[in-house]
Amino acid sequence: MTPKKTDTEQEALIKSLAKKTDEHEFYTPIPKNYQFGRTKYVFVTGSVISGVGKGIFSASLAKLLKDQGLHVEAMKFDGYLNVDAGTLNPYRHGEVFVLDDGTECDMDLGTYERFLDQDISKDNYLTAGKLFSQIITKERAGGYLGRDVQFIPHVTGEIKSFIRHLAQKSEADVVLIEVGGTAGDIESAYFLEALRELQYEEGAGNSCFVNVTYILKPSSLGEHKSKAAQLGIRTLMSMGIQPQLIVCRSTEPIPEKVREKLSIFSNVPVDRVIGLEDLQSIYQVPLKLKEAKADEIVTEILQLKAKLKSQEKALMQWEDFEKKMREPKSEINVAITGKYTGLHDAYASILNALEHAGEANCAHVNIHWVDTAKIETLKDAENALKGMQGVIVPGGFGSRGVEGKILCVQHCRENKVPYFGLCYGFQMAVIEFARNVCNIKGAHTTEVEPDCPEDVIDILPEQKEKEGLGGNMRLGGHKVDIKKGTVAESLYDATDAHERFRHRYECNPKYIDVLEKAGLVFSGKAPHHPIMQILELPAEQHPFFVGVQFHPEFTSRPLRPQPLFKGFVSACLKKN
Repeated sequence: MTPKKTDTEQEALIKSLAKKTDEHEFYTPIPKNYQFGRTKYVFVTGSVISGVGKGIFSASLAKLLKDQGLHVEAMKFDGYLNVDAGTLNPYRHGEVFVLDDGTECDMDLGTYERFLDQDISKDNYLTAGKLFSQIITKERAGGYLGRDVQFIPHVTGEIKSFIRHLAQKSEADVVLIEVGGTAGDIESAYFLEALRELQYEEGAGNSCFVNVTYILKPSSLGEHKSKAAQLGIRTLMSMGIQPQLIVCRSTEPIPEKVREKLSIFSNVPVDRVIGLEDLQSIYQVPLKLKEAKADEIVTEILQLKAKLKSQEKALMQWEDFEKKMREPKSEINVAITGKYTGLHDAYASILNALEHAGEANCAHVNIHWVDTAKIETLKDAENALKGMQGVIVPGGFGSRGVEGKILCVQHCRENKVPYFGLCYGFQMAVIEFARNVCNIKGAHTTEVEPDCPEDVIDILPEQKEKEGLGGNMRLGGHKVDIKKGTVAESLYDATDAHERFRHRYECNPKYIDVLEKAGLVFSGKAPHHPIMQILELPAEQHPFFVGVQFHPEFTSRPLRPQPLFKGFVSACLKKN
């Protein structure tokens, strides 16, 4: 029999104090049956500037650790006071990514899912708004035993509890936690303090701090300067955090002397100060980190050598994928006609899904951005889409550019240009078909014209009594029933699918018959409800005309491209 593990003196002290919040200054709630040392932790922090690529680094490191046979979970902390990302303007924060459980979150979690090839949940995402909402609710219910609720120990204690809950629930070998923003930000200070405390409580060999910094190269000087990075690291060290691995982001490879300066300044061995310059694609980052032995450094720090397995097969698959990305046999031009064309991060998952589908078709997809607010006539649409082998109308909200989108749909339908409508693009296709094929001249959506005479797109019944914007849409993963003998069935090679939704409006059921009689095929619908989820024109009438009420881009993975995107790119190649 295996002898029962006994707590160390440190673990016993923490568990004891966790139960006595009314008598001690400690507040460290420990999940029931939590085992210290069972899960290891990697903390990824930023310095110098935000938007430096912590998310891609975190996802890449997590992938390398998973490829070695470890069960890895990735978590993101965001300091803004929004409860989730659902009400954020894409121009300010990039794409709103939707998890299968309906959580609206930061786009970095999409990167985690794609690189790890696994679904994650609300337990992997914590904002300040969500954190404080839970704390205030708990305080109102008397959950802190009359204590004055403070940042230390209560806020930090709840953060540690959130982390340990995921660790225990998932039984992960490693939980990797990315802290949004940079060291020195007020909104991330208590997150960093919680991680410092967690490292102390978990004991030596159970956690690793990684700082992703930025090395400047002013054009007026022509050489790399590390002072800003040194000051950022000093900020971390002044908070009691000692980085164990430093990742230097830069536009080009940094010289050895920069790594040496940072090593001396930060007490980090020079072989643990690694460079990560801008690369041709994000898919090269895991390979670059492997070359720098980043995963080996982390597993050594975390004392995980005994658990590791061969990484060779997974590396070969990734290298093959990345090579095909760099060496396509053909090219196609695809237009994305949306309202956030000034910030490409607003459509990050679409761009990634096109990359995955392109690689599967041995093709490179050139993206052309079309601002539909500037399209006022069918001739404008024709000029804007000239030379395109395919057109995507992506998701969105509001009235700006709507008529331009509808004109783009009409151009694609009439000229047999492959068309792919995503969420709002599905609705625009319904409106265009109703107006120009069914001769329903007043057809529109009540989102744009609440009193339109022909509401072919109307709000979902369950949404009519809801108020506010946050978390009030039809969100997350739902089953789609697929009609046999359709384009959708041939692409999925199945009669059902599981896809992620984010919408409040739908095709009005009272118009379904007239639309179908005119030739529009609703090839996918919600089980047990008249909610249309896929529309198409038959293959004999159009090379590819598909609209979906869901967001298929959220489920595409590098080595498993989403079927509809794969089919769309294939149709574009035939149009080429």
